[in-house]
Amino acid sequence: MENLKVKKVENPQQGAEHVYQIIKEELENGRLNVLGLATGSTMIPVYNKWTESELDFSNIVTFNLDEYIGIPASSPNSYASFMNEHLFDKKEFRKTNIPDGMAEDLEEECAAYEELLEEYPLDLQLLGVGENGHIAFNEPGTSPDSVTHVAQLTESTLGVNSQYFENDEKIPETALTMGIKSITDAKKLILLAFGEKKRVAITKLLEGNVTSEWPITHLLNHKDVIVITDLEI
Repeated sequence: MENLKVKKVENPQQGAEHVYQIIKEELENGRLNVLGLATGSTMIPVYNKWTESELDFSNIVTFNLDEYIGIPASSPNSYASFMNEHLFDKKEFRKTNIPDGMAEDLEEECAAYEELLEEYPLDLQLLGVGENGHIAFNEPGTSPDSVTHVAQLTESTLGVNSQYFENDEKIPETALTMGIKSITDAKKLILLAFGEKKRVAITKLLEGNVTSEWPITHLLNHKDVIVITDLEI
């Protein structure tokens, strides 16, 4: 697995520092024009590090992995709100893109998002991983050829993510998500995984067998993947 590098860190803050150094180098060397972003608690230290730094993103186009369906961007539970709070309100970007979970025609929204990804190919994509091995909202069984689509969330994902919902708003059971092919078309992938709950997923990845039951393992087919984790595997 020469295409996959594992960086062992002591904690998420150390992981964020490592991501910062990679992003800084890519920016300085002119290799970063289009950046794929992720949400979730794993990413908060990463974005905190960026917003406290002198990194200049003003020429960078961003794409987020996913968004819940049926929640307006103004809701505190939307991924748009998460990104505004932790990054976009604090750093200037050339253009930011997040799927519109309130679109009248969801299939059309997916197709339009995929067209934008083809127009602006991803140089680097940040990823987290779910306890069941999902990347973005590509749940177990998702095709490796999948592009941006409507995803049905599993009970496992709903159970984990519901803890983040505020104002007693019910977590949607569907979301718009970049597909596995959309993600793995990026030139470089950085996956972050911290804590015991991610151990099984990371173990499955490092076993080296690609299976749709563990979407994370599709990363093994990519030529440049960095895994940053505090787990001893």
